[in-house]
Amino acid sequence: MKHLYTFQLIESVARMGSMRRAAEDMNLTASALNRRIRRFEEEFGAEIFERLPGGVRLNPAGELLLHHYRATRSDLSRVQGQVADLAGERRGHVSIACSQALAPYFLPEQIARYRAEHPGVTFTVNVRDRAQAEAELASYSSDLALVFEPVYLVDFEVIQTLPQPVHAVMAADHPLVGKKELRLRDCLEHAHVAPSTAYGVRHLLDFAARRLGRRMAPVVETESFDLIRHYVLHERALGFQIPIGLQAPADGALRFRAISERDIPPGSLILGQMRGRTLPVASARFAMQLAAALVEQAGRG
Repeated sequence: MKHLYTFQLIESVARMGSMRRAAEDMNLTASALNRRIRRFEEEFGAEIFERLPGGVRLNPAGELLLHHYRATRSDLSRVQGQVADLAGERRGHVSIACSQALAPYFLPEQIARYRAEHPGVTFTVNVRDRAQAEAELASYSSDLALVFEPVYLVDFEVIQTLPQPVHAVMAADHPLVGKKELRLRDCLEHAHVAPSTAYGVRHLLDFAARRLGRRMAPVVETESFDLIRHYVLHERALGFQIPIGLQAPADGALRFRAISERDIPPGSLILGQMRGRTLPVASARFAMQLAAALVEQAGRG
């Protein structure tokens, strides 16, 4: 909407850290953008950016203003969804921050199922580590978060949880495939590929290894779960993942084995939103669908 355009410009400048780059992003000249921001600051009664030699950044007043804009935009989206419901339509946009494990199988299936009934709803899926996902809720960048082992949970209102044991991912001919019970100490005796320390799976692995008086020493450490799944086919190494992000390939090349809960208790996959926030209609209803799907997953387990 036109009266929100200035706030969109401010958000772009904050994101880019530069008037020039933001102007290019918003298809304006840098001088026109700078004049508009200056005019707004005069009307607002305070500067909102620090002008630095290498660009600009929000000052505390600007941080408060941007938070207000994002909250207002969220409320407006919620009202638009309610109005669409009154008209017998279902429109809107759902933004969700998720752990990598949800991206290959679970979320595509759930989004397609929702859009089959409500084709007017669009989605943004942001793959984030657990701390980033919580930060996106607090900044209104995402409506929902679906993450494994969140870090803080301070402003995180839990909607549904799903226990997820840590699984070892290995080639079909790996020597540990046939073990009756897979222990973490067995895994650490072999070359292993692990997620980086920002991820919940690695957090559980590191904690469990310390209890054994050992430490993780991955031959490859990565932010990509896809790389983990593929790398174990090139070296007799083990990878680690949670079952919601695993699906056996048709050629049988991969095997998945749960690591004994005596070593690593299951972690929690948690669906949540920002505490106290009233979600837009489309996001709230998609959250209900996700919660039911997680309950169904738990029943299968």
